[in-house]
Amino acid sequence: MSTMALAVDKGGIELSPNLLSGVSLPAAVVHESPLTHNLAWMQRFAEAHGAYLAPHGKTTMTPALFHRQIAAGAWGITLATAPQCRAAFAHGIKRLLMANQLVGQANMAIVATLLEEGAEFFCVVDHPENVRQLGQFFASRGLTLSVLIEVGVEGGRCGCRHQAQIIALANAIADEPALALVGLEGYEGVVHGDDPESGIRRYAEYLVQVAVELERAGLFSVANPIVTASGSAWYDLIAEAFHSAPLQQGRFTPVLRPGCYVVHDHGLYHEAQAAVMARRPDLKQGLEPALEVFAQVQSLPEPGLAIIALGKRDIGHDQLPLALRRYRESGTQGQQLSVAGWEVTKIMDQHTFVRLPEEAQDVAVGDIVSFGASHPCLTFDKWRQLLLVDEQLTVRETMNTCF
Repeated sequence: MSTMALAVDKGGIELSPNLLSGVSLPAAVVHESPLTHNLAWMQRFAEAHGAYLAPHGKTTMTPALFHRQIAAGAWGITLATAPQCRAAFAHGIKRLLMANQLVGQANMAIVATLLEEGAEFFCVVDHPENVRQLGQFFASRGLTLSVLIEVGVEGGRCGCRHQAQIIALANAIADEPALALVGLEGYEGVVHGDDPESGIRRYAEYLVQVAVELERAGLFSVANPIVTASGSAWYDLIAEAFHSAPLQQGRFTPVLRPGCYVVHDHGLYHEAQAAVMARRPDLKQGLEPALEVFAQVQSLPEPGLAIIALGKRDIGHDQLPLALRRYRESGTQGQQLSVAGWEVTKIMDQHTFVRLPEEAQDVAVGDIVSFGASHPCLTFDKWRQLLLVDEQLTVRETMNTCF
């Protein structure tokens, strides 16, 4: 992967480089305008449904984006592992929701240190043995750990499969003085089948129902227990369930956790967002893709073939990247060239193969091409920094990642 080279004027003053001149490519790029739009759009969506937003930070692991999400109104940041939580806390994020089980004494020690340093931390549990281990460890440190019971589904990933397991686990938590049961957590993305929409609606309703029953039974240790779910594909269905009366009477804290919305994408979540907009025609405009990778034409070895200096080490590839726009090096944003008919056929470690249409006779070595990808998580984790650019492709900020 490449790093940015800053242009310097004759007086030795650093200038803001432009992607088309002065930046070593390939480079991962976040466009400022759609980023700003997405931050505001999802925050408004959550608030309109009476919910809080705790975006999943594992998508980007980019503290500059975490702080933009918090500034836009996010309740906290969701992470997947103890080291991720430590990294987010080190960059000033105080409320951390780890939507995963905390397993292993080394990971427990990381979290204990975070609590001692003032973090507000939550994790999930789904097994009595994990509850016992956590209770013993945090008691030895003189700390109280806030936990949520994970509600799973048959054939899914983690989580209690039946309500009887949930009740038994709640009682086991009550027997551990160092643990506090503060809510329920779920993830609808593991619900599949011939009619996933109906299945996800049932799952969301079940999550709410169990939360209400545990609250009535006095099994939560806080006055407003958390109920949280939602990835980036079905967040509208979860929000609708959370907007139901039981969670909107001041008794609960509903929390949505989408992560990919912040930069959206050109593949999986583009399709998922189209489905959201079809289900919810009242929503306006929707999310916009903000993440691209810019790279250069490296070789034109034979007619109809371009090799791009872009590979699996630079961009997510669970779906092949899409060529979006093309420019001449040292040109301007307004001087776009056609990529109509360009087809990415293969991607290797550091080369992408593009089949060119017959009419593409103006392609030159050194041309700069922007590419879109599917599933932004798998592009972010390939970079140690991303470039925030304005509408003229001028670099406004370098945003470091902490994977």
